[in-house]
Amino acid sequence: MTTILGIQKPDHCLLIADSRVTDDGGRTYSHHAMTKITKRGKYLIAGAGTTQPCDIIQHVWKPPTPTPNSYKDLYHFMIADVVPSMRLTLYANGYTPDKESNEPDFIFLIALGGIIFELDDSLSVLMRDDGIYGIGSGSPYAIGALQAGVNWRKAMQIAAKNNVFTAPPFITYKQIK
Repeated sequence: MTTILGIQKPDHCLLIADSRVTDDGGRTYSHHAMTKITKRGKYLIAGAGTTQPCDIIQHVWKPPTPTPNSYKDLYHFMIADVVPSMRLTLYANGYTPDKESNEPDFIFLIALGGIIFELDDSLSVLMRDDGIYGIGSGSPYAIGALQAGVNWRKAMQIAAKNNVFTAPPFITYKQIK
């Protein structure tokens, strides 16, 4: 119930999120401290889905520090170091997945070293050749708009117009490679 975009460029990446937060009953919340993208050391973390795992990863988790060698293969580093650390933090902080639901419980876009990685609630690490990432209920509108040639601002406006769970202001972070 959100719209978050990730745009991978050759020398940097962008993460863009809307500002609407809703509970299971559809009530909306807005406060400057409630952000969908957080900066944790060298990481940018954008989360969508159930609040508890997003809060744990975005505010409690202490991400592993990449070494200069880690930057040679960030995909491997994500799988071998980041994912186990995330899994331990979620477990240690009382998160238990909803095995009854067919919907993903959470999904993250994580930027490290200017590279975007998508992690679903199984903590599988995914990457896209086209460099366009989208998570949350409004993301299909925004991705379609981007693929049709509009810029990210217009794509987010289109998502907000078509998805009740998406609203400005839009928050943007840039990370250089």
